[in-house]
Amino acid sequence: MRRVGPLGEEGRSRGRPEDPYGALVRTVVGQQLSVRAASSIYGRLCARFGGCPPLPGELEAVADDELRACGVSGAKARCLRELARSVEEGSLPLGELGCLSDEEVVARLTAVRGIGRWSAEMFLIFHLRRPDVLPVGDLGIRRAAARLYGFPELPGTGELRELAAPWRPWRTTACLYLWRSLDALPA
Repeated sequence: MRRVGPLGEEGRSRGRPEDPYGALVRTVVGQQLSVRAASSIYGRLCARFGGCPPLPGELEAVADDELRACGVSGAKARCLRELARSVEEGSLPLGELGCLSDEEVVARLTAVRGIGRWSAEMFLIFHLRRPDVLPVGDLGIRRAAARLYGFPELPGTGELRELAAPWRPWRTTACLYLWRSLDALPA
């Protein structure tokens, strides 16, 4: 924390969309990619839709080839379409997520095919701004923890949970600092 300094609003959001649907689109695009690659693909996707994340109806109207031209893989295109359908049909009421517990949010989001726990946790951290989220599956968090604590190997999920126990109830802030120590907040 001394080396990184205070995290301002930009350090907590990194330009993510303010609306829940846009935030989820950005998170899906960023799954299993480097921060730079995710940012580039997301930028191309938004450019294709007039500078904004595609709305659910817009996603349904565009061909997979156009999404691939933006850099969106076939699996992510299917996930984005499933997300759009879930939002349009009302099976994923985004406006209600903020009233749910962290685990309920994770359950609702992971019910959408292609959205996993990591994506749900990124939504909790960056959109809902929940204070005590620990994404144990995040490679950046594991790398930063290994570096900070001098581990020869990346900590496993159990080891990371144990290590992070004293950070409660502010594990989200600890994660923001860990990512910043690598200068790699997730996209």
